[in-house]
Amino acid sequence: MLEKLKHEVLEANLALVKYGLITLTWGNVSGIDRSKKMVIIKPSGISYDKMSVDDLVTVDLEGNIIEGKWQPSTDTPTHLALYRQYPEIGGIAHTHSEAATAFAQACREIPCLGTTHADHFSHAVPVTRFLSENEVNENYELNTGRVIIERFAQLHPQEMPAVLVAGHAPFTWGKNPLEAVNNSLILEKVAVLAFRTMFLNTEVAELPEYIRQKHYSRKHGALSYYGQKKAKE
Repeated sequence: MLEKLKHEVLEANLALVKYGLITLTWGNVSGIDRSKKMVIIKPSGISYDKMSVDDLVTVDLEGNIIEGKWQPSTDTPTHLALYRQYPEIGGIAHTHSEAATAFAQACREIPCLGTTHADHFSHAVPVTRFLSENEVNENYELNTGRVIIERFAQLHPQEMPAVLVAGHAPFTWGKNPLEAVNNSLILEKVAVLAFRTMFLNTEVAELPEYIRQKHYSRKHGALSYYGQKKAKE
């Protein structure tokens, strides 16, 4: 069942290791088949160096296990909340990568200080509020998804495929699982650059909007022109 998607999700999870985005089992990636309304996700607490396709878990959009011998990631309710809310999302990644997590713990957005950031994210990477005590006690992982959705009330998840959960860590997404992981890698790199830039210049200002918009629009949207055009058939 969903063998192609399973291999994509496994490849994306292993890419977290390849890119140095995780420590031990601190992270997970999922992917969704919209036609079947099923999600493939990493099992909870299983070591990456031993993980295979057979270890992945299939759940429906309500979290019921459809296939798999393990319990799914404890972050599954967060992933499902985002999939239910945003039909354009095809893959989600969650890491505790160092620099991005430091911004999350500081409850600070990652400001857009240069064109490297603007090439990929349309503005500062947002941070959520803290969950309330009741939200943590009632359904922590589901409510984590809900505070992300709350934070994105005025934002577009395609223009900003990343968020920092206050006191926790980042989540990223994309049209497929590997794109979600690539966005995690980019997020970590721009977080490192922002941290170092702010260390070198504590009064640094954000990149002027006209430069930010130029760099973002040349890679994204109808007017983009970065890269090679597809050959006409």
